[in-house]
Amino acid sequence: MLALLHTSPVHVPVFDALRDEDHLGLELRHFVDEGLLARARREGPGAVADAVGELLAAGARGGPPVLRVDRPMAAAAVAAGPRVVVLATVESTLGPTAALVEEEGRRAGRPVDVRTVLVDGAWACFEAGDAGGCARLVAAGADAVTGADAIVLAQASMAPAQRLTTTALPVLSSPRAGLAAAARLARAHLGE
Repeated sequence: MLALLHTSPVHVPVFDALRDEDHLGLELRHFVDEGLLARARREGPGAVADAVGELLAAGARGGPPVLRVDRPMAAAAVAAGPRVVVLATVESTLGPTAALVEEEGRRAGRPVDVRTVLVDGAWACFEAGDAGGCARLVAAGADAVTGADAIVLAQASMAPAQRLTTTALPVLSSPRAGLAAAARLARAHLGE
């Protein structure tokens, strides 16, 4: 069983669908705390660090290791090459995702050059319930990237844009890779 902490209920069906496609029989338990995202946007990501830490510590006692869903994506970006562009629909996500890519570069012993791009108007579409419009804006933002080895979509909600891009660059999102890595960790923890 995997426990997933989400900042929006829109992520629950995304991960359930990925489980049904790639990990039949895997039990998922979803926890949604929308207040985390609202507070992080208002006060900055550091404002929710303690709350997230407490939630994760409570969930991890005696259980499998805790994994950031975007860590496997960041590792894949670093493996693709040293020039990584991070796209986000909210500014508060840019810094933490860029820092994660840089951390993965250090772990891999590879220098990385991370650039960040805020996709104007995409978050407004998402908040208005226009997921398609958000995905189209993100895809256009990815297609406009030059001088990179990989493009990282910083938020799980941006994943649908992957199917719409036309760029030859790898466009990476976190849900599928993150769930696969978490499932492997859970199996290893259970000795399967």
